[in-house]
Amino acid sequence: MKGICILGATGSIGVSTLDVVARHSHLYKVIALTANTNIDALYEQCLEHHPEFVVVVDKSKALVFEEKIKKSSIADIKVLSGAKALEQVATLDNVDSVMAAIVGAAGLLPSLAAAKAGKTILLANKEALVMSGSIFMQAVSDSGAQLLPIDSEHNAIFQCMPAGYKTGMQAKEARRILLTASGGPFRETPVEQLVNVTPDQAVAHPNWDMGRKISVDSATMMNKGLEMIEACILFNMTPDQIQVVIHPQSVIHSMVDYVDGTVLAQMGNPDMRIPIAYSMAWPKRFDSGVEPLNIFDVGRMDFQEPDLERFPCLRLAYEAIAAGGIMPTILNAANEIAVEAFLNETVRFTDIPVIIEGCMKQFGLKSADTLEIILEADQQARQVSLNIIAELNH
Repeated sequence: MKGICILGATGSIGVSTLDVVARHSHLYKVIALTANTNIDALYEQCLEHHPEFVVVVDKSKALVFEEKIKKSSIADIKVLSGAKALEQVATLDNVDSVMAAIVGAAGLLPSLAAAKAGKTILLANKEALVMSGSIFMQAVSDSGAQLLPIDSEHNAIFQCMPAGYKTGMQAKEARRILLTASGGPFRETPVEQLVNVTPDQAVAHPNWDMGRKISVDSATMMNKGLEMIEACILFNMTPDQIQVVIHPQSVIHSMVDYVDGTVLAQMGNPDMRIPIAYSMAWPKRFDSGVEPLNIFDVGRMDFQEPDLERFPCLRLAYEAIAAGGIMPTILNAANEIAVEAFLNETVRFTDIPVIIEGCMKQFGLKSADTLEIILEADQQARQVSLNIIAELNH
């Protein structure tokens, strides 16, 4: 019986993880669940899975939640609050695996704490690696932690790597990675019409059920840019070894091209329970609850190169990883602020790459040797991005 901590339990990844846990309750016990503010969903999860600890990051919501469970059948659950408590539950002695599913930079510190504590990290938070790649991978190496990628693309790549492969290794027989992307909801929308895109249109992903922020990232293809940076770090490859491929059907989740001309692809229905179940059962497999892929229903598969004029965020991601140092952190922070502003309808969809590029231009090259440097760069980039937004709205 393995103990699992789910960071970001009420989000789409957290919900899917608990679905897989429920199917294999003889193998996994929920030790801790965390949420930011969604205490109603968290309460229902606690009733079903009865964790030992709960973290509600928002302190006022935590007080409300604590009062709620005092009057219930789950009054023995210990309620913690604040961001620091995320690190506390991610490093508990009886936690074996940590599902790192908090969106954005907020997921960095608890994910890194789990790495330093030698846990098995099921990494769905790509921003943690984008911001602190070498530091994170060093922590994994030093502690003997196991890092398993949850993003469907990185999980697919991991499955297509040679037998015995571990993240961070260089697979010399692997020539390049073909990183697939659906192209999002605006793959064929005339570029001149993108200026009028609404938040509701941007979050309506054609294939995947995801949170609002990651859905906007998919629409701009920044999600693929962040995944490209993550793939460089996870699989020890250079940016020119990562080819982004638009594949609208989202059936092939990524491919690995080998030196002998073999290309291995991982296929499956677009359901996050597949990579979650694979990582939880690794190195074995067990039932994910997902319907088998019917290739006759798929019928055909299409592939095309991404248009960087249509998707400037992807170009900016390649520029950020090429620059190195703090630039991926700047890219990520600016994107988080720009997407939030778009979702709040204070900037247009086409302003997102403008804000990010404007922010990146205000920072020089600087190494990202310490966590302090990375966190300072993150905060500075957020302020610069807010200033750019204020100027846009002036």
